[in-house]
Amino acid sequence: MKTTQEDLGEVEQPHLLRRFGLLEATALNMSNMIGIGPFITSPMLLSTLGGPQAMLGWLVALVITISDGMIWSELGAAMPGSGGSYIYLREGFGRETFGRLMGFLFIWQFILSGPLEIASGYIGFTQYLGYIWAGMTTTQFIVVIVILGVLNIFLLYRKITFIGKLTVTLWAGTLLTSFAVIITGAFHFNPRLAFDFPPGAFNFSLGFLLGLGAATRIGIFDYLGYYDICYIGEEVRNPGRTIPRSIIISVIVVALIYIAINFSIIGVVPWREFVPAAEHANASFIVSIFMEKIYGTRVATIFTAMVLWTAFGSVFALLLGYSRIPYAAAVDGYFFKVFSRLHPTKNFPYISLVVMGVISIVCSFFSLGLVIDALITTRILVQFIGQILAVFLLRKNEPELERPYRIWLYPVPNLLALAGWLFVFATTDWHVILFGMGTLMLGSLCFLIWSWRTRQWPFNTEK
Repeated sequence: MKTTQEDLGEVEQPHLLRRFGLLEATALNMSNMIGIGPFITSPMLLSTLGGPQAMLGWLVALVITISDGMIWSELGAAMPGSGGSYIYLREGFGRETFGRLMGFLFIWQFILSGPLEIASGYIGFTQYLGYIWAGMTTTQFIVVIVILGVLNIFLLYRKITFIGKLTVTLWAGTLLTSFAVIITGAFHFNPRLAFDFPPGAFNFSLGFLLGLGAATRIGIFDYLGYYDICYIGEEVRNPGRTIPRSIIISVIVVALIYIAINFSIIGVVPWREFVPAAEHANASFIVSIFMEKIYGTRVATIFTAMVLWTAFGSVFALLLGYSRIPYAAAVDGYFFKVFSRLHPTKNFPYISLVVMGVISIVCSFFSLGLVIDALITTRILVQFIGQILAVFLLRKNEPELERPYRIWLYPVPNLLALAGWLFVFATTDWHVILFGMGTLMLGSLCFLIWSWRTRQWPFNTEK
């Protein structure tokens, strides 16, 4: 009788592999952060306050992002597992008590907000495709979205070793596209266009404050992704050092790139030609118009193809990280068990990948503005503010927890991040706020029903 590996006890169960180093981690974050964001949101950003003064929103968003990045760094270095926020909230608020509620609510809102963020990349891709493919119909738009979404799932349906290499390749294309805009803008920059402020630009009224909140919300949307490596922490080499460094490097470098890209655009294309964005068709592919003004249509077309590459790199990085979150929750019994399955030979959460990928395709049929507002608002209360509190609770309740990275100047960054997130939430349209609060309340109700049926906290009867 033939002896098998199983008889010898040598069969290795499917498991996640630690293959992402600092280069791959930074590439993942930056591919997500840059992506299509600065190429589609500049007109929207300037429309919030009607001129270049809206760039203040970038600065406010940067302060929030840097402060919040330190929070992610401490949590990610201390608890490097798949799932990111899910783990931090669960452990911070108590695994068997309020941590169950916070973990459940995070997964609840993430099933919507995650695909919404990926969908924004698909929408941006089709907007720029419109420069090459003029007169695209609604049916053609839908077909492009579906093909793009299926291709993204297909490329991620494989081992993490290959994905790490592909991530760096997409990242290289992202950097090339970004620096092409920056260098071009530097050689053709006109300060009179860039700093052409309208009358009363800095009239600090309630309307200005609301506009600044809208500009900050768009800025934060473009920065989102600085923490993406935390979602695949179980696949990172030396996570205690790699995760904090990749986050800090990503935030600083991308902030400089974003500022340079936006000033490059408005230093060449008069902002009045695409503001307000809703009234100008060319606002959908403003960077292509930027290149066309300088080099002509042929070069602009080639560059548009580079933007499409960048957009795809972004949604690739997003779906990679986000597919690990339902998996991590399912493994711990906080979500449907089917999501805990790993591919038997390629070692990745294939059920979670496919489901998140399909939902992202469906979410792509909403408007970009609604997608941005909804995804940020639904995350603020549970994820971003929840993690600020989780850091405080962990430092109080688990002082002996190994922390390879500790927040600089603690608790100042936490307070800055908290004030920033509350400002962004409070200045959002009230319809979106009600949507976010309604989603949270519905999630809480579902949690109570689920806990009651399974006799778990707060309905467990054990003494």
